[in-house]
Amino acid sequence: MTVDTVTEIVRNALYTIIICAAPMLLISLIVGLTISIFQTITSIQEQTLTFVPKILGVFLILMLMGHWILNNVINYMEQLWGNFSIYIR
Repeated sequence: MTVDTVTEIVRNALYTIIICAAPMLLISLIVGLTISIFQTITSIQEQTLTFVPKILGVFLILMLMGHWILNNVINYMEQLWGNFSIYIR
């Protein structure tokens, strides 16, 4: 196994991780920003106010996009295991 092969495997793994985590991170960012704007407008400075909506948003996105995320991970693993004979040379 060459350095280029290992680099390609790691690059594909990191890409898959970023693509799979992006929907949950974006929803968390959007919900947090919305709650922060609401807190600024109303002068409510409760630190725990953003926690529950973020958790609910991430859970909802995970329920809606879980199938897509799992398919991405499965496709990556099938590709990795399908090329296993090439890697052990």
